Amino acid sequence: MRKMILVRCSRRLRAAWLGAAAIAASTGLSASPAAEPSPTAAERCLASGDGYLRAQIAGAIEAHIDWPNAGTHCAGEPKVTPKGVRLSFRRSPSDAADLLLVFGLSGVREGRPAREVGTNLTVIAHGRIYGTLGDSRCTVDALTQRRVGLSRLYRIEARGFCTQPAHAVRGDGAVLVSTFEFAGPVNYETENDGAAPIPAVAK
Repeated sequence: MRKMILVRCSRRLRAAWLGAAAIAASTGLSASPAAEPSPTAAERCLASGDGYLRAQIAGAIEAHIDWPNAGTHCAGEPKVTPKGVRLSFRRSPSDAADLLLVFGLSGVREGRPAREVGTNLTVIAHGRIYGTLGDSRCTVDALTQRRVGLSRLYRIEARGFCTQPAHAVRGDGAVLVSTFEFAGPVNYETENDGAAPIPAVAK
């Protein structure tokens, strides 16, 4: 018989659930089981053709991710709390299982490189949400930014690791993203408070 344990951080968990649910809805995934959306014929991460996500996941989810630019949906924006940027990655439904990764990078400023960046990680898979609930469990070793044209859209490239797992926001289970590296877009024209959906950019 499973016991329910009430903890003092329930408000924090609820905020994480609502934020992750908003992210999931904005990127075409659901925080609860639902039918997958129709695939987009010309889905791509960056118009320049050099976007990607690579990651090693273990625990409740076992996966070796190697997603190229084609068929990968990427989105990114600055965030206010804590100040930094947020990027999301998922594959078109016809190419991969229902899986979304969202990286919240603290202290990243427009156009500037960075090192040793604290990273909040959210993983949504098959209707379940896993989160680090803070930026102390994952770190970006190195990050670079390249401006795209005359706009405030940048290609961000980063690599990093997690030393502790992301735990299920509801129920049991955890996933450890031991290593990750990615290149995706951040549109500094938009700015949200950290819980709002990520708008689609650079499709």
